[in-house]
Amino acid sequence: MRILILANNDVGLYKFRKELIEKLLLTNDVFISLPHGDLVEKLVEKGCQFIDTPIDRRGINPLRDIVTVIAYYKLLRKIKPDLVISYTIKPVIYGGIIARLLKLKYVANITGLGTVFQTENWLKKMVVMFYKVALKGVSVVFFENTSNKEVFVKSDIIPDFKGHVLNGAGVNLDEYPLLPYPTDESETRLLFVGRVMEEKGIVELLDAVKELNSEGLMIKLDIVGGLEENLKPLLLDFEAKGFGKYHGFQHDVQTFIRKSHALILPSWHEGMANTNLEGASSGRPILTSNIAGCKEAVIEDISGFLFEVRNKDSLKKQMKKFILLTNSEKQSMGEAGREHMIENFDRKKICNDTIQNLFSI
Repeated sequence: MRILILANNDVGLYKFRKELIEKLLLTNDVFISLPHGDLVEKLVEKGCQFIDTPIDRRGINPLRDIVTVIAYYKLLRKIKPDLVISYTIKPVIYGGIIARLLKLKYVANITGLGTVFQTENWLKKMVVMFYKVALKGVSVVFFENTSNKEVFVKSDIIPDFKGHVLNGAGVNLDEYPLLPYPTDESETRLLFVGRVMEEKGIVELLDAVKELNSEGLMIKLDIVGGLEENLKPLLLDFEAKGFGKYHGFQHDVQTFIRKSHALILPSWHEGMANTNLEGASSGRPILTSNIAGCKEAVIEDISGFLFEVRNKDSLKKQMKKFILLTNSEKQSMGEAGREHMIENFDRKKICNDTIQNLFSI
């Protein structure tokens, strides 16, 4: 079978889907279509055939997007895949429309809804319309949480029976083993891992750390992730005042997890926050927003704490609650999180679930 995977970047495809791709490669020819990146070669080494495809990950630029649509049309006609698998909004929509036009079998993965579904406006109506057109002939749509599936069904984008919920991409338990818990109790080190942008709650997080330090609680925040908005002045001021450090994008996140007492993610919306899963698998408590895509990683008050989204007071309250725990209590929370990952988020199980649904269509 010839399988074509459409994605918008190499980092997500390699980090979260490589185990699935390895399984697909056992009995199929796998082509990957995405912009070139540092991790593409690793996928090629595994046996994938790479097609460099232009795609603008953020924003709507008709000229750039039409280039992607034309590239998909030419690509799908040339390869004539038996199955097309797409990830993220533009590959799902543009790839879905072309696959439907060419009468090819295709499946889609919804890895999150973004802010467009948060408000009722013309942009949401347009995106819903595009999804309806793209997914009319889809075989199955994979979602990373139940809430996202419900939105698609209620919006009449797909019928209920075509949606299948996975526990995100899961976590590789071997790559993120249980790490020794820090013994230093002189200060609490929190770790934020993610794209540095307002929608990840970074602004309210920085404010909360500053205010809690002013109240006498010793907190240091490490921030790891690519800068996607003009927040550098804010980060520089934060560093200058000694509250923490911005480390930029890092391939080796475990070095930072090892030093941390907990991971924190005050995101406004998620499909499934992989960093929460990786932190919990490593034995770190998780402090995160009480929303679909974040809360699944936490057993409330046992493996972490949840706070109200976009609510700095709720965020501060739960941060303070965590900081005042003993080191032994924090470590126990981390161990409970590891068990939660083993039971519910083992990537091997999720890959098997995905494969079973792919080849039963």
